Amino acid sequence: MTGGGADAVSAHLPVLHLPVMFAQVMEGLRIKADGTYLDGTFGRGGHARGVLSRLGPGGRLLLMDKDPEAIVEAERQFGGDGRVAIRRGSFADLSYWDEARAGLDGVLFDLGVSSPQLDVAERGFSFGKDGPLDMRMDPDSGESAAEWLARASESEIADVLYTYGEERQSRRIARAIVARRAQQPITRTAELAELIASVMPRGAEKIHPATRSFQAIRIHVNRELADLESGLDAALSALKPAGRLAVISFHSLEDRIVKRFIARHAKAPAANRRLPEAQPFVPTLAAIGDAQKAGADETAANPRARSAVLRVAEKLGGVA
Repeated sequence: MTGGGADAVSAHLPVLHLPVMFAQVMEGLRIKADGTYLDGTFGRGGHARGVLSRLGPGGRLLLMDKDPEAIVEAERQFGGDGRVAIRRGSFADLSYWDEARAGLDGVLFDLGVSSPQLDVAERGFSFGKDGPLDMRMDPDSGESAAEWLARASESEIADVLYTYGEERQSRRIARAIVARRAQQPITRTAELAELIASVMPRGAEKIHPATRSFQAIRIHVNRELADLESGLDAALSALKPAGRLAVISFHSLEDRIVKRFIARHAKAPAANRRLPEAQPFVPTLAAIGDAQKAGADETAANPRARSAVLRVAEKLGGVA
């Protein structure tokens, strides 16, 4: 996800695509001039430019993204740089890339939907811009949001809205969606947003009534949480000892997965005296500091950075 940067280097990046928590990410990755780094969520390249500016002739930067438009932009910006390799795909599959399997000194995942995706109505991510109800980060793969809403059962829709959006009115919204689609297909973002708003109780919340539902549907359609779990495992396997993992999350479901992953590999599980003694625990990760948030200046300039949480961990000498 791209947003507002924080230091002198980021000030030179294009105004519309300043990366969230730029300075903290650069510090967290602890970039070596001759290291190999993977940006698993290229977006529009804000963090990638920062990494590349710190690499010498012997450094290597691997770029991934599911979005074909992001790959086009990566090729445009970096296709002529011999230090850069570009691959379209999910970071969940980074272990299938020979360049990544060879060993990495740092991995960055900047989760969620990017600013360009939100800003282009045709991608169908935003309830604030009318467009086709798509929401796929990779528009060539899987079901669109409209296709899923057309076939899913009422209970499945309600479960997704509650689980991934923490939407308390999930059953009411699911019931309304099923009733509407019986009359006509729901194919536009504005149509879905208006339908959700029409059945929500009036309250004092500042966010749009469709915010949580759109988030939930997007996460489900893109398998975001499952991909995150697979991607974290793959990153740990690919990292060299002393390599750094940096993950920016934008809501509690993502951050919980990242936090628990780091803790699981950094801390011994609680002992159970009723069970035989297990093999001694050997940590493979160490958390680097606490969770970090964007500073006041950045959040004032870029409201999308308000919910960003950065966690950094370092791989230890053990085998993952």
